[in-house]
Amino acid sequence: MKKFNYLLFMFAAVVIGFTSCVDGNDPDPTPVDPDEDDVLLVESNISSNTTWETGKTYVLGGRIAVTSGNTLTIQPGVIVKGEVGSGSNATALIIARGAKLDAQGTADSPIIFTTVADEIAPGEIASPNLESDISGLWGGLLILGNAKASLAGDVTETQIEGIPPSDTNGLYGGSDDEDNSGIIKYISIRHGGANIGEGNEINGLTLGAVGSGTIIENVEVIGNQDDGIEWFGGAVNVKNAIIWNAGDDLLDTDQAWSGTMDNFILVAGAETDHALEIDGPEGSFNAGHTLKNGTIIGNDVSELGDFRDGARGTFENIYFFNFANPADTEGRGDLSLSGDKTLATFADGELKFMNLEATLAEGVALDAVFKNGTAAYATSVAAGANTVGADKAAFASTWSWTSASGAISDL
Repeated sequence: MKKFNYLLFMFAAVVIGFTSCVDGNDPDPTPVDPDEDDVLLVESNISSNTTWETGKTYVLGGRIAVTSGNTLTIQPGVIVKGEVGSGSNATALIIARGAKLDAQGTADSPIIFTTVADEIAPGEIASPNLESDISGLWGGLLILGNAKASLAGDVTETQIEGIPPSDTNGLYGGSDDEDNSGIIKYISIRHGGANIGEGNEINGLTLGAVGSGTIIENVEVIGNQDDGIEWFGGAVNVKNAIIWNAGDDLLDTDQAWSGTMDNFILVAGAETDHALEIDGPEGSFNAGHTLKNGTIIGNDVSELGDFRDGARGTFENIYFFNFANPADTEGRGDLSLSGDKTLATFADGELKFMNLEATLAEGVALDAVFKNGTAAYATSVAAGANTVGADKAAFASTWSWTSASGAISDL
C-alpha cells in the first residue's frame, strides 16, 4: 500500500478511535457500525468469563485487561484489532495475574491479532493491504503470571514493561512456577510494538512470570516494532514459534526464565538487531532455560546473538544462515558473550551450547562468527546441508503468514 494512504488511515484511526476510554466495566462489546454486528468494539476491562465468537472481529478500544479470576475464550478464526496509538493511548490485550486466556485456533482457522489499519477479514491469512514490516500500530499481547522471576532487589513482583505503573493489571511475579494462565494455540500477532515512552515499547508477545501450567503452541509474531517474544522469568514452555521482521530482537529472555522453547524459526527483518538477546538474572534467584531445534535466518545488519549479564541456559540443535561477514559489517553477524559475568557462566557450564551449525559467507572462519570460545560447539555446513534446525512442517501456510509469504521457502 502506498505510504500516503497508510498515513491517512493512521491519522483517521487516531482521531476517531481514541474517543473511547478503558474505565469501568462493560463486558458486552458493541458494534463499531450499527449495521455490522460482526465487528465489535471492546472498550472496558473484562471482569467476567467472556467468549469472543468465530466469524467476528473484535476491536480493542484501548488497553484492555482480563482481570484476575476471569477467562477470556477466543474461538478459532476470530480477528482481534487494536486501535492505532502510542503513549497512554497504546492499545493492548493484557491477561492479568490470576486470569486466563483460552485462545485455541486451529491450523485451518488461526486467531489473528493485528491493527485496525489492517483490512484482513475472517478466513484470510495474509493482510490485503499491509506489508509484513509495518510495525508499531498497536501494542501487543501480554500474559502475566505468578511464577518466579529474578527481579532487582529480590522483590517478588514488579510492573511489566510497556504498561504504565498506574495500571496494576501490569504486575507480574510470585512463587508458583506451575501457575496456569490458559491455553494458546495457532495465533498470529502482527504490526504491534507501540511505544508508550522513550525506549519502552510493547513486545509482540510478552510473557511475564508465566507458569508451566500454561500451554503455548504454534505462535507467530510478524512486524513488531520491539521484540517478537520476550520472557521475563517464569517457567512456561513454548513449542512451534515463528517470528518475522521484529524491529529489535527476535527472541529476548530475561530474569531467569526456566522453561523450554522447542522448534522455532526466526526471520530477521531490515531493522532486526539481534536474533537472540539472552540476559541473566537481576536478583539472587538463578535459573536457566533451553532453546532447541531452531532455524535462524539473518541479513546484513543483524547479529546471531548477544548473551549478557550472566546469561544462563542451554542452546542446542540450532542452524544459522544468511548472516553477514562480521569483518565487513563492524561486528554485526556474530554471536558473542558480553561481560565477565557471562564469560563466567559459560566457563562454569551454566551457559551451554551444543550442536550449532551455520552456513557462513565464503572465507569466513567459525571463530570470527562464534566468539568467546563458542566456535568449539559449532560446525560450518554448506547451504541446505544442515542436520539440525526447525521442523518446517509445523508452520504450514494454512495458519502462518510467514510461511504463506514464501519467507521460509528456502528451508
